[in-house]
Amino acid sequence: MKTIFSGIQPSGSVTLGNYLGAMKQFVELQNDYHCYFCVVDQHAITVPQDRLALRQNIRSLAALYLAIGIDPEKAILFVQSEVPAHAQAGWMMQSVSYIGELERMTQFKDKSSGREAVSASLLTYPPLMAADILLYGTDLVPVGDDQKQHIELTRDLAERFNKKYNDIFTIPEIRLPKTGARIMSLAEPAKKMSKSDPNTKSFISMLDDPKLIEKKIKSAVTDSEGTIRYDKENRPGISNLLSIYSIFSGETIEEIEQKYDGKGYGDFKTGLAKVIINELAPIQERYYELMESEELDRILDDGAERANRAAKKMLKKMENAMGLGRKRK
Repeated sequence: MKTIFSGIQPSGSVTLGNYLGAMKQFVELQNDYHCYFCVVDQHAITVPQDRLALRQNIRSLAALYLAIGIDPEKAILFVQSEVPAHAQAGWMMQSVSYIGELERMTQFKDKSSGREAVSASLLTYPPLMAADILLYGTDLVPVGDDQKQHIELTRDLAERFNKKYNDIFTIPEIRLPKTGARIMSLAEPAKKMSKSDPNTKSFISMLDDPKLIEKKIKSAVTDSEGTIRYDKENRPGISNLLSIYSIFSGETIEEIEQKYDGKGYGDFKTGLAKVIINELAPIQERYYELMESEELDRILDDGAERANRAAKKMLKKMENAMGLGRKRK
């Protein structure tokens, strides 16, 4: 089996964008790949976090992974900071990274823009992400398209390390979902849906209740044309909603367009809210069960143990390649 690694930051509510752009495909992938799914809490602290909120978010994200259908018998689920090799390998990958290429990262530019001061870790986030991926001999990285630049840098760093020291890293490929790789804001469809958006109407959280989901969908921006037709360039609002509907329902965009031919936005939005609520209901029920159970901790303990075993092997190869530590007889 080929290996897959993917991680999500526990830095707030998981949105439909996170779910459709990455997490939904994890459930299918675990049947055909050796999967590592990680709560990347060390990445979260590149910007200020409330200590108690972060702890809650770590547990909440892990519970959501399981609630959407991740099977701990098929995939390894763990918390990044509970596997020390990630931070150790991250430092080593910094040594083969160049400041210029890190400063060119779009996410660094976006998150540092307008701030008087930013943490050094915000700049060196990509080498740690590279370490996360490379530690497990990862073949494929399933992510949304906003992470393509980071995966490309990971490939560059792996090739640079292999050439300079020893050929130990697998060069990972990016895996984007066929649809849903970039879910846009409900309020500003030219922008990506983001949990950090101050306008809470712009995103739907995986834990929003049915009434709130209906309210957000009904207020979602469309246009004045009034027809249900996909046109991403000229009609981004309705096109974004059609993409969401298609992924949740399993119907093609063409089938949905035919279903609502001659009908208005009101009928369409009612139908969209219904398919979202129907899929999220069992996920939310399972989530709340896990949050109150010891089962979640047992799964994370086991995941950390299994991930540590695998990561330590690669870390040792990295140290040997770079000449770190003492030579043992």
